[in-house]
Amino acid sequence: MISFLIRRSGVMVLTALCLTFIVFFLTNLEPNLEKLTKSEGNMRMTDVQVQSWLEKNGYRQPLIKRYGEWLGVSPGWTNTDDEGKTTGRCIRRAEDPENPAKYCGLLQGEWGFSLVFKNDISTIISEKLALTGKLMMWVLIVMVPAALIIGVIAGMREGTKTDRTLSGFSILSTSTPEYVSGVILIIIFSSKFGGLRWFKGTAATAMENITFENFTLPVVTLALYGVGYIARMTRASMAEVMTEQYIRTARLKGLSFPAVVLKHALRNALIAPFTVIMLQIPWLLTGVVIVETLFNYKGFGWTLVAAVGNNDIELLLACSVVAVMVVLVTQLISDIGYVFLNPRIRVN
Repeated sequence: MISFLIRRSGVMVLTALCLTFIVFFLTNLEPNLEKLTKSEGNMRMTDVQVQSWLEKNGYRQPLIKRYGEWLGVSPGWTNTDDEGKTTGRCIRRAEDPENPAKYCGLLQGEWGFSLVFKNDISTIISEKLALTGKLMMWVLIVMVPAALIIGVIAGMREGTKTDRTLSGFSILSTSTPEYVSGVILIIIFSSKFGGLRWFKGTAATAMENITFENFTLPVVTLALYGVGYIARMTRASMAEVMTEQYIRTARLKGLSFPAVVLKHALRNALIAPFTVIMLQIPWLLTGVVIVETLFNYKGFGWTLVAAVGNNDIELLLACSVVAVMVVLVTQLISDIGYVFLNPRIRVN
């Protein structure tokens, strides 16, 4: 297990470096740099002024060097103007400009400064992740048990009317995008009927105080899409396991049907759905973009949209790092979970 974790950690680091470099390259294309320059200066800057600003602020260095500066493995750039004033990446971020650090990148905890929110990116990311974490937690609490119950019941009753009904519901929920189901739920449940409004059509107030009224619709919108996917996978696994010889042997020994399902079938049937459940976590982190924007819940997804729309390069890079790390960590947890669900993997 230790050697496996070491190998996987090495692969995770290489994957993270490759993915973040691709995002760094795309966000630092010439059109984006020109937009950044004019947003920092003014929209009437000439091409010569744009090039001069980029040169003074270290954007004309080789891409690999700038990527190393951003990571914190390469010394930050410095520039001395005609008046002898020295500026630099680490100087402008140092608490003591007279004694700046040599390295000031991601590894040193320097995530940068957001041009949109006018705040340190590390503070923004921590606040927004906390908000999205609450949403993801409630979605998983609702989605996973509901999906497993639907999938297990459908798999146990394969080919029956119950199976067809539950499978139809699963397909319908999976095939309906969040922006469609969200709008439908808002129209139905947040409109006043007979002077009564069941839920709020916005989750803006949930950022400070979560209530059943302001948080139900965004949670249900996200849960509906994931429920069908997990339920279909659970149903397929359960139907396959129920035909195995050891299930028949357990029934012939006189074990009750619930005991056979809970003690013998369910554990083996959860191997495939477990992967799907773990994959829902990175999907939720990035899939909340639509739901958070729709319900005006200013979490991680809403912040990502704001960073893209306002060309906030450093905030966008920080969001990409968080998303990449969440995907890699959940994949690692998924692989470790296989060991506990399937003893044969441990032996091999």
